[in-house]
Amino acid sequence: MRAFAKSILVSILVTVCILLFTNLIYFFPWYMTLVIETFNVSQVAASDNYLKQTYYDDALERLRERPIYRQKADDVEIIAKNEDGGDAIGYDDASYYEDLSEYEKPYKQRGKPVKVTIEAVYPLSIELWGKKYEREIPVSFSLTATGLKHYKDLEYYEYLDQWGDEP
Repeated sequence: MRAFAKSILVSILVTVCILLFTNLIYFFPWYMTLVIETFNVSQVAASDNYLKQTYYDDALERLRERPIYRQKADDVEIIAKNEDGGDAIGYDDASYYEDLSEYEKPYKQRGKPVKVTIEAVYPLSIELWGKKYEREIPVSFSLTATGLKHYKDLEYYEYLDQWGDEP
């Protein structure tokens, strides 16, 4: 009888391991989609030194509509930060910021880093005997890109120390 109980226990454990493994097989493409989308968003943010609102909305909608993210679509977030921790998401038209101070602008000068992070929740779930067991695993991926665009309405600090603080 003891051997029969052990064989039942082993078969249950093997079944759980197989179900976990199949769930983790889905994790790899889920995570790679997160990585690729973070790369795409960071490259767009690097071209303008900030993330424009329309691209932010499009990228967020594109991620939320993918079948592998649909279960936890509300938990998908895109975060873009400047090196000083300020928000790097702003209006599409940069001329809106011309009269604002340097600290109020979402963009910084060329050469400054922009950190893009995409956060999402992976739903790890197993169904045993008709009962669903689920655990949410928060996952994020970050990339830091260097801003490429030179803005004339911002000071360019790279050579100021060589000219005695006067350009």
